[in-house]
Amino acid sequence: MLDAPQTRPPPPSPPPLEPEELSAELRQARDPDLARRRAAVALSLGAAGTMALIALYQSGLIRHLPEPPLPHLDADAVDASAQAFGKLAVGDGFLGLGSYAATATLAAMGPADRAERMPLVPLALAVKALADAAQAGKLSWDQWAKHRAFCTWCLLAAGATFATLPLTLPEARRAWQTVRELGWGEALRRTVRGLA
Repeated sequence: MLDAPQTRPPPPSPPPLEPEELSAELRQARDPDLARRRAAVALSLGAAGTMALIALYQSGLIRHLPEPPLPHLDADAVDASAQAFGKLAVGDGFLGLGSYAATATLAAMGPADRAERMPLVPLALAVKALADAAQAGKLSWDQWAKHRAFCTWCLLAAGATFATLPLTLPEARRAWQTVRELGWGEALRRTVRGLA
């Protein structure tokens, strides 16, 4: 008679960092993942800044979006279009502002070793960055296809978005390896414990 295969229990999860430890680590630690995460935060906040400017225009707080006087640039027309107001009865600058804030939050969340401690967060960031890049590509294409013009601020946000995606991949690969080793249930438990 064959013995049933034995499964090893997952290694114990490291205890969560105290808030003071997390604060010091996120602000002061030198780590390749943290360097990439900081860059992703900076790019996402930069993109959010462009969305804030667009939101000012879309809400009537400013009357014109400044742009270089170059051919095929017309942020006013692009950001006042029906497409820009086609979702949730609000200008898309507001939606972009919220979206980029969420991306920055995912990049900033958790300790340096979060790929092991809370592996679903780096995976969520990579998925979010991929969705952001796909949306930025579609909207950039739509600007030319529908308006025969581009919005400088939208292109800056799109560039920041495209630059963010590859920054998320090394940590996401390690997080995926952790999920494969632990299983989804244990990965979820660790992630929730790390967020508590």
